[in-house]
Amino acid sequence: MAKYETVKLATGADLPLIGLGTWLSTDSAALTTALKTALDAGYPLIDTAYVYGNEAVIGKVLQEYFTSGKLKRKDIFITTKLPLMVHRPDEIEELIKKQLEYLHVDYFDLYLVHCPCPCKHQPGDTPDNYKLLLKDGHVVPELIDHIETWKVLEKLYGAGILKVRFAGAVFRNIAIGLSNFNEKQMQYVLDHATVKPHNLQVEAHLYWPQKELHEFCKKNNITMTSYATLGSPGRIAFNPDFSWPIGEPMKDPLVLKLAEKYKKSPAQVLLRHMTQRGISTIPKSVNPERIIENFEIFNFKLTEEEIKQLEDVKTRVRLFLFDLLFDHPWYPFEDIDLSKMKRVCLKD
Repeated sequence: MAKYETVKLATGADLPLIGLGTWLSTDSAALTTALKTALDAGYPLIDTAYVYGNEAVIGKVLQEYFTSGKLKRKDIFITTKLPLMVHRPDEIEELIKKQLEYLHVDYFDLYLVHCPCPCKHQPGDTPDNYKLLLKDGHVVPELIDHIETWKVLEKLYGAGILKVRFAGAVFRNIAIGLSNFNEKQMQYVLDHATVKPHNLQVEAHLYWPQKELHEFCKKNNITMTSYATLGSPGRIAFNPDFSWPIGEPMKDPLVLKLAEKYKKSPAQVLLRHMTQRGISTIPKSVNPERIIENFEIFNFKLTEEEIKQLEDVKTRVRLFLFDLLFDHPWYPFEDIDLSKMKRVCLKD
């Protein structure tokens, strides 16, 4: 078994500190190759989401590996997410069942509310085809209280849909959590939750380290997962018309210097930095060589002084602004001056 590190979730389960991210991985053949490369290399975690549109492809590969005996379900940590257009309490359970069907599993290891900005879906949509409703090119907010959505996850969590049964009738709770919520929004959930969130997934990298939010999470026994740890070089492909601030942590002079010292790539230095902070990271790639490279980060360790130097890097830039949500009443990024943001119309 390949070497990797973990942190403890409040459930008692281990959260791997490295996994394969799959955002923008929509080409079935390329994703299939990427998944097989990752699983063969020993990756312990796959991160996906309903809105990525690739759960079924991932499920097909998992089923192949489970059936052949190459992989046991208990040896792979699967994270997926509730989409922003399905926050209505009466729709959530059926969607989760569909996601389980797509992924060919009986349970998820971690299930996240993907976004704090619920929006309407198109009339007549069903769990196999939910799409955002657009009006004049813009999403339509649906102000469903976060607690209403969270209480459904708590109910399913308690009822067993978000649990897994092991031999001897021992039940393990599956973790539930949030993504892209700010501290105030998280505190609101914490103040009203019976089951506290176990994980928060947010953008975090050298230029947007999320120090305060990470401290808040640690204080409340919530693990953190970072996306865009490498700066998400392919993010502009999502929509070239969106606002994409410039920031390339892999080209930072200090990162390049450390990469040369340790004979590692800049990507490996950034990933190791994040894992040494105790934050799980999910680099996305469909390039087999990079997938393997991104996993080979636990055979070296940055010194405390080097960690401090990285923390003291002056550049600060949020790379993901969530343009389609600029006018949502619950837009989460309070550091963004929305009065200066260009609105982009989406095509139906």
